[in-house]
Amino acid sequence: MALIEIRELEKRFNDQRVLAGVNLDVEAGEIKVVMGPSGCGKSTLLRCLNRLVDPTSGTIHFDGQEVTGPMVDVRLLRQKIGFVFQQFALYRHLSVLDNVTLGLRKLQKLRKPDAEEKAMAQLERLGMAAHKDKFPAQISGGQKQRVALARALAMDPAMIVLDEPTSALDPVMCREVGELIRQLNSEGVTMLCVTHDIDLAQAISEKAVFLNQGVVSAEATFAALANHDHEATRTFFNRTKA
Repeated sequence: MALIEIRELEKRFNDQRVLAGVNLDVEAGEIKVVMGPSGCGKSTLLRCLNRLVDPTSGTIHFDGQEVTGPMVDVRLLRQKIGFVFQQFALYRHLSVLDNVTLGLRKLQKLRKPDAEEKAMAQLERLGMAAHKDKFPAQISGGQKQRVALARALAMDPAMIVLDEPTSALDPVMCREVGELIRQLNSEGVTMLCVTHDIDLAQAISEKAVFLNQGVVSAEATFAALANHDHEATRTFFNRTKA
């Protein structure tokens, strides 16, 4: 059984159907990459996974349990599925260390010394320990991405979802993020990544999922997607490749 199993997932915002019956599996230990044109529902799909957005219909099974029902402990679910936001979502008035310890203290109810010890272990893991007392405005975009990842990893999640992790970064930092994602995956971290960046996608995975008009149109290697029978898929990956 896959770690994540999504079946016929639909999401409507008023009369607009953003997700139109998504079916997708994520196996434990893999990196799954989702790509598609703007407005196809990529970010909405991620937000449905940990209930930042409630699906209209369909099911999501996480680690064998259905998580779209009304009795689900959403706070616990969000600890198990770490979310790294497109714009990092760091608190500007908190230091790097305090950004990472916040969830540990508020959600896991750890004492401050224990939370700081756990946070520092992740900051050291990601090369950010020396910046623990700085504020978000004092660090680079790539460093903010590392802090956001440290915050997610500190909660000991079963998987991490990343929403456009390189959208605000320059090419050098994009490569660094790709290397970091591969490193974390080699350590056993399961990841689902939404990206428009073909270079990042190819750096972290051999395959991609193509989401188009709210459904999964294809899942294959990049070469196969660029030569796919489905015209929209073929067009997207040839345009992106160019």
